[in-house]
Amino acid sequence: MWSGPRNLSTAMMYSFGARSDFHVMDEPFYGAFLARTGIDHPMRTEILAVHENNPAQVAESFATELAGRPHLYMKHMAHHMLDGFPLGWAEGCVNVHLIRHPARVIASYAAKREHPTLTDIGFEQQARIHATLGGLIVDSADIRADPERMLRLLCDRIGIAFDASMLNWPAGPRAADGVWAAHWYGAVHRSTRFAGPEGALPELTGEHADLLDQAMPHYRSMWDRRLT
Repeated sequence: MWSGPRNLSTAMMYSFGARSDFHVMDEPFYGAFLARTGIDHPMRTEILAVHENNPAQVAESFATELAGRPHLYMKHMAHHMLDGFPLGWAEGCVNVHLIRHPARVIASYAAKREHPTLTDIGFEQQARIHATLGGLIVDSADIRADPERMLRLLCDRIGIAFDASMLNWPAGPRAADGVWAAHWYGAVHRSTRFAGPEGALPELTGEHADLLDQAMPHYRSMWDRRLT
């Protein structure tokens, strides 16, 4: 499952993780991304200390995580996949791309980290990964509008049976959460299901409005091909 930040991605991971036949992984390339870029993210020191920093070893771990399990759900941030990071492992996977309107992503991201850039929010990288790997596209707004309908449709297209346990999960953190959950996952830890439809789009100004203009063509190109 590919997405950018602030995009229902953790709720989707909890949804699939609520199934008895799925094991989940939370942003396994995050440590390697921080180590390679040197970028200053919240909890950088803790992430580098706890999570694998070598992208090749991250990719090698997927076979171990899947061994003996029916399904492995991997939550990936598109912007974590830097040039030179291995991507061949994904060619044998079912690839799904989760998108959200950039105005909502930018407003939510900016509340957690100042001065976001196009690189930070991942739209360009996600469009590039989709062009490379293909796969299904799902808009978070469609999921929030009718979770059961969209999850049934997604499961059908993936080739697995829908499981009603995907619609609810217990509140609180998960053992599979990345260490960064303490900074980013407050709202989803309080949740027990998908939230309902969102209201009007936030009005962005200044640098955030400029960022919206940069992101919209990438979002629109994927939105036009989304699962409906």
